[in-house]
Amino acid sequence: MIRLNVFIEVAAEHRATLVEVARKLVAASQKDAGCVSYDLYESATRPGVLMICETWQDAASLAAHEHAPHFTTLVPRIESLGRMTAERFEF
Repeated sequence: MIRLNVFIEVAAEHRATLVEVARKLVAASQKDAGCVSYDLYESATRPGVLMICETWQDAASLAAHEHAPHFTTLVPRIESLGRMTAERFEF
């Protein structure tokens, strides 16, 4: 399995729009084949920091997700609203 923790730093003026776009990404991604879990979280200690936590069955599932239309349209929108960094873990 593969786990990605995608941290998103967002300014207060872009937060509402970013969360709206991220929710669309989450809803669509949860339907992707091989998706074990996919959700959006907000830090309780760091204002303006969100995290998408996603778990995939395997590399093929993750690769398919990264080429899906919802990914290729919504992720660039999120990137335009905030700064994304990712951690990847395989287990």
